[in-house]
Amino acid sequence: MSNELVIEDLQVGDGKAVVKGALITTQYQGWLEDGTLFDSSLVRGKPFQCVIGTGRVIKGWDQGLMGMKVGGKRKLFVPSHLGYGERQFGAHITPHSNLIFEIELLEVLTRDD
Repeated sequence: MSNELVIEDLQVGDGKAVVKGALITTQYQGWLEDGTLFDSSLVRGKPFQCVIGTGRVIKGWDQGLMGMKVGGKRKLFVPSHLGYGERQFGAHITPHSNLIFEIELLEVLTRDD
């Protein structure tokens, strides 16, 4: 994997775009490079919400979801320094793990809403 964040649009959305500070709702799955699924909102059966661009999620999400539009699907290849870096996270993510996410953007809410 590259040392840089790689963004691949699987489906371009046509709704509201992600901006810094927006509350976003997503469905996502996350894999290690070896194909191990380590997290999935689909498996949990509940969409994931977070505020984006403010350091509340990994840097790969903060950077990789900017400008994405509702209805879109995006694949992020997140190098470890934009993921969890030197930290162990959960049972599967070991230090220096590169991560792969597929994310579907369901909703974007901003202060204007």
